[in-house]
Amino acid sequence: MNGELDGLAQALLAWYRAQRRELPWRRTADPYAIWVAEIMLQQTQVRTVLPYYERFLARFPTVTALAEATLDEVLALWQGLGYYARARSLHAAARLVRKRFQGRVPADPSALRSLPGVGDYTAGAILSIAFGQKEPALDANGIRVLCRLLDESGDPHQAAVRGRLRAFALALLPEERPGDLNQALMELGATICLPRAPRCASCPLASFCRARALGTQAARPAQRQRRATPQRRAVAALIQGPEGILLARRVPSGLLGGLWELPGGEVNPGEDDPEALARCLLEGLGVQAEVGAPLGSIQHAYTHFRVKVHLYRCAIQGSPQPSKAWDAWCWLTPANREFCGLTGVTAKALARLPWVGAELGL
Repeated sequence: MNGELDGLAQALLAWYRAQRRELPWRRTADPYAIWVAEIMLQQTQVRTVLPYYERFLARFPTVTALAEATLDEVLALWQGLGYYARARSLHAAARLVRKRFQGRVPADPSALRSLPGVGDYTAGAILSIAFGQKEPALDANGIRVLCRLLDESGDPHQAAVRGRLRAFALALLPEERPGDLNQALMELGATICLPRAPRCASCPLASFCRARALGTQAARPAQRQRRATPQRRAVAALIQGPEGILLARRVPSGLLGGLWELPGGEVNPGEDDPEALARCLLEGLGVQAEVGAPLGSIQHAYTHFRVKVHLYRCAIQGSPQPSKAWDAWCWLTPANREFCGLTGVTAKALARLPWVGAELGL
């Protein structure tokens, strides 16, 4: 078996060296830069990540620079990349690295895994690529490749199956530059061993692949049954004052934590939109609202549900006192726009209102 593993590893590495995409995080050994890339790449395509990665490192070139930034600054730069818990965890972890490890990303596996947002995959990627340690790093692409190589019929979300895949990945890793093999597995899954219509004829591991030999590659890895995506209805308020547009900041936890949004919320059964919006503004900001003309609606998809948000012009009485879902408020102006990370719904809403979007540069 060792001979077969060695042959498989050599074939994969030879293909990777010849065919790999030239990506900025592959031109550095800086553990911080590799860490940022791996966090951004979680559940996000490479072409989406590239401009964010370049901007992020230009603004925060070191762990210390990131640790010294405010969460608002980090989220504003992350806006549009989604899965904002990644940004909050990265920021919190950078502050811990500054405090506990003198601003150096730790090479110790247990210390690295103790940081917020750093699980087995992220730790394995950093340890193998930046520090040359024999640690597997299995993302969705790598898992798909291994499930097909082994013709693994079990659900890779199950601990026993994941353990088998991890053990096989560990056995594959060479002593020298183990990070190259981890990246090669991910690259093969991203470009050849695709979820649908895998390009088996172009695969450097075709002769090693049990699923291809058995004709089961389309059934590997085992798929979980998808549930119907719930549809929700919500409302939001466009409140304009002499200083700008009123935004509320979501508490820094949970869905969209730390981002700024047009205030509003979900419509309860039996409520009409104006009634729901007035209730949300009273409960969350402590203000009486006069709900005015409708300004259209925005469709937005999250991981587990979709929402249709109906936007209304509103006027309020009193000074906002954020509570419940919100912890701060501000007037959005061109001057502070770059420091306010907006929710996707809010960015869409403002961009679709020409007189607002043009003024704010959206």
